[in-house]
Amino acid sequence: MRTHRKFVATYIMASRRNGTLYTGVSANLPARVWKHRTGVFAGFSKRHGCTRLVWFQRHAWVVDAIRQETRIKGWKRDWKLRLIEEANPDWRDLAAEWFPENDPDWVPPEEPD
Repeated sequence: MRTHRKFVATYIMASRRNGTLYTGVSANLPARVWKHRTGVFAGFSKRHGCTRLVWFQRHAWVVDAIRQETRIKGWKRDWKLRLIEEANPDWRDLAAEWFPENDPDWVPPEEPD
């Protein structure tokens, strides 16, 4: 199993400002965000409408990204909100410009195994 990639991200998706939060890890953040937005993932993030990328952090190593994800998932909600607001006080969707949503032929790149 390869553990070093160009970058791996720990990320937080939200349903809205101060809404439901989902924390995850991905080696292909644009493809993963697209899957959250389009509801490909059954489960928590789809059920709660977590479609907005509000925070992410790059890592060189998968183990570091997973360690950060685990750490954040153990935090109190107030700490997570503070983390988001320090980097993104307006709760902008950081992936809003990533996808050519008006192009019906556009497909996100495949996620690596």
